[in-house]
Amino acid sequence: MKKFNFKSLKFRKLDIADIDERYLLLNLYITQLIVFILGSCIMLLQRPSLRQLLSFEPGWLIVIWGVGFAGAVLIVDLLISRWVPPEVTDDGGVNEKIFRNRPLWHIAVLSFIVAVCEEWLFRGAIQPFLGPYWTSILFAAIHIRYLQHWLMTGLVFSISYGLGWIAVHTGTLWTPIAAHFLIDFIMGCIIRYRREEQ
Repeated sequence: MKKFNFKSLKFRKLDIADIDERYLLLNLYITQLIVFILGSCIMLLQRPSLRQLLSFEPGWLIVIWGVGFAGAVLIVDLLISRWVPPEVTDDGGVNEKIFRNRPLWHIAVLSFIVAVCEEWLFRGAIQPFLGPYWTSILFAAIHIRYLQHWLMTGLVFSISYGLGWIAVHTGTLWTPIAAHFLIDFIMGCIIRYRREEQ
């Protein structure tokens, strides 16, 4: 039996400029589909009450907590971008490439899909089993483009922990979905329209 030579494998750093926008979007949609399917499989094993998980019963609390949390995150992010050097918050240009040429409706669709799929997996499927802390560790780990900077990794962890806390507090996935959507949508719009002004 012939042994596989692992030393022959060569990895190179992929430059975001070499990636086609269409390929990046396709990758994003496929990744989110995988995240949603994985969350659904985990939930099949746990058998949570979908009625409770997707309840609108908290009513205005969903909006208040979702908008309030998103607002707090956006204020912190704006303060960081004002006082921290850009290389510390650099994600390698991924967000810029995803959002810079998107029309407003597409930014909204992308933000909604990402919010639903990621919250379905992390807050709906993983958090009931691992709790908010370890779920947030995993959430930060999958946002691999931020792991090279401790500040951004800490921010992603904190956002995830906050999303987990508001999910527990309101008892529904719609609250973290609303907050996650607003954060991504507003940041996508900032990237899109900031570039247009330049």
